[in-house]
Amino acid sequence: MTEFSAEWLRLREPFDHTARQTAAGTAALLERIGRWRERSPSRALAVIDLACGHGANLRALAPLFGGVQHWRLVDHDPALLAAVPDALADWACRHDYRLTVEDRAGEVQPINIIGPNFRAKVERQRVDLAIDLPLLDFSEATLVTASALLDLVSASWLQTLICKAKATQVAMLFALNVDGPITWDPGDPADAHVHALFSRHQNRDKGFGPALGSQAVAIALQRLASAGYQTQQTRTDWLIDGARAPEMQLAMVQGMAVAALEQDPTTQDAVQSWKARRGASIGVSRLRVGHVDIVATPT
Repeated sequence: MTEFSAEWLRLREPFDHTARQTAAGTAALLERIGRWRERSPSRALAVIDLACGHGANLRALAPLFGGVQHWRLVDHDPALLAAVPDALADWACRHDYRLTVEDRAGEVQPINIIGPNFRAKVERQRVDLAIDLPLLDFSEATLVTASALLDLVSASWLQTLICKAKATQVAMLFALNVDGPITWDPGDPADAHVHALFSRHQNRDKGFGPALGSQAVAIALQRLASAGYQTQQTRTDWLIDGARAPEMQLAMVQGMAVAALEQDPTTQDAVQSWKARRGASIGVSRLRVGHVDIVATPT
């Protein structure tokens, strides 16, 4: 699987959070959760978060869902899983939530978080999703969710996930899926060339087989519909103002340049020139990166 650093996840989280505040498509999911709670008032909402990183998806969703929740955070990277307690503790402190860690000798300790409208128990599980997805138990889950994952996986991996979820009639939320559009203001003559190389790089194998890249949303919607899911999609674009967030915009410039050169090393001069110009104009540049959230509920 592709590795993502804790630093990159830290940089992107505020932009993810801002983008998701507009995701009206989650209303259908909240309605379904409300109906589920009416039928099962004594049960915790059980959420499995795939490729959880350091827990950003939980931080975005737990206050929104409310009530009693049980989260299972799944990732292949032990360093990111180890970073979850500190990340959650910092978040809890900033929002005046109460956080405690259960004392279980010799085990990965569950984390308990109490907010004004929710109570969540959080457990962590190390799984290489590229290989061991079929081994995950969805039988008790109410919701399976993932953030910024679908564009990294292959069509066959996605089909396995959908079939597995359908077998247990679990709802799904795929947040912040790249869908292609990248727009700079002001533009640069080399933007289209670099973006084309970057887009082709997104289709390279990230550990799951040939990646879906910018076609992930369209393919996921088609496969979910074929499996009998009702779907809603909402735009959750990143809007990166270089004057306000120069660190994030610089990271995007550097990341696109690296990917473009990996895709076509013969473009060294053109890409490096683009990178230099983009770096010099960060203070006056704005960048929009296209993302879409997908909510899928079984019929």
